Amino acid sequence: MQERYIRKMPVAEEAAITAEMLENSVERLYDVGVAGIHRLLSRRKKLDEANVIIVVAGMEGALASVVGGLAALLAMLNSCASGVGVVNIDNGFGAGYLASTINRQIEKAK
Repeated sequence: MQERYIRKMPVAEEAAITAEMLENSVERLYDVGVAGIHRLLSRRKKLDEANVIIVVAGMEGALASVVGGLAALLAMLNSCASGVGVVNIDNGFGAGYLASTINRQIEKAK
């Protein structure tokens, strides 16, 4: 796995463990960045089925724009697009907690 992915893994794991500790089902997809877009698109079915997707992206934020569209990239810059939460740099705990909060709201609505 390339070095740039290895540096992000602790943040992704922190998010996953936080979500799991808050009783959420978590599936990890690693190494699906935009540099090899085919790896991301090959997981599209799983992404479409998810209630919440936590994206740990590089400083350019390109992965979020591919997963969530242009609105996701703009939300990272403006933090005001609906349906996209931005938790700041290296904040795996915040991402996991936010994902759990979203999942709980979805369950309440059912």
